[in-house]
Amino acid sequence: MEPNPLHPTLDADPSPTEALSELHTRLLDTVAGFDKALEKAEPDFARIVRAFLDLHRDHANATGDMLARAGHDPGRDGSVFGTVNRGLVEVRSWFDRIDIEQMDALVQAEKHLLEAFDIAIASIADDQRKAALGAMRDAQIALMDQHCPPS
Repeated sequence: MEPNPLHPTLDADPSPTEALSELHTRLLDTVAGFDKALEKAEPDFARIVRAFLDLHRDHANATGDMLARAGHDPGRDGSVFGTVNRGLVEVRSWFDRIDIEQMDALVQAEKHLLEAFDIAIASIADDQRKAALGAMRDAQIALMDQHCPPS
């Protein structure tokens, strides 16, 4: 659920496939964190976690399909940072409740994804893919607007 500051950054000018692959990986890593957060979340917060988990899972599937249609293996496991995200949530749950107080971590994870969406959208020339990614990004922002207080 939290972005890892050690997560590799993309080159200044990634290829469309590299940018889409990085977005897909970040989505899978985020899904891993939200999946663990859902296990540990207080009931009121679980509803919010579920909404983000479902959205990111749908987006991971859609970006994976885009990669597969372009002839690339999208992978299904994310990166080591998915494991890190799950571990961070687990450890945090030992000392604190996973509830609305964790909203700052959720917002940071969402910003990390938005950055990858922006890079992927900027790198892709295909209007249909660009529109699909833009719609995914817009859906994420709408969900953030619904559940995340402005900082």
